[in-house]
Amino acid sequence: MARRTLKLPPAEQPFEVRKSKIAGLGAFATRGIRKGERIVEYLGDRVSHKVADARYDDHAETAHHTFLFSVNRSVVIDAYVKGNDARYINHSCDGNCESEIERGRVFIDAIKNIRKGDELTYDYAYGRDGSETPEEETGLYGCRCGKRACRGTILEEISDRRRRELYGHTRHGARKHAASRQGHAGRKKGREKAKSR
Repeated sequence: MARRTLKLPPAEQPFEVRKSKIAGLGAFATRGIRKGERIVEYLGDRVSHKVADARYDDHAETAHHTFLFSVNRSVVIDAYVKGNDARYINHSCDGNCESEIERGRVFIDAIKNIRKGDELTYDYAYGRDGSETPEEETGLYGCRCGKRACRGTILEEISDRRRRELYGHTRHGARKHAASRQGHAGRKKGREKAKSR
């Protein structure tokens, strides 16, 4: 049985793609979007992690610009191939949307009321493997959202204890992470790679 998709023509989707102050292109609301509204499905080529890793080498790049979204342990969506405009929704440490994985499909839902003209954003919470250097954390994986709660990186939040386990040190001035943000991290992207910059 074929999967039902939420691929809307640009005239019907509640956002348009244009230049963003955050990074490259972004998605901007063309009408008011209510909290809880399902905005778009994240579409693209569904491949294994092995295939995704072969296509893109994070550490060989000086700019981080792929569109991968980890669905589960065996499937990654590569929105660069057969993707839709959902790939242009930029990262923010305090986004107005969130990603939801349901039955192997990825949707972007509003978690706040969004006004016409606002940029759509969500926390990528890009998964860490412990090989990222402090320079990569804020350089290659740096965040430019400009929010007061910005943690300086698109990488997932981690506790000071976990940071010491992964990197053997604690970032100077690391903030305590709110429990509510920790709860969201499990439902978000495990490895989406950021937008063209």
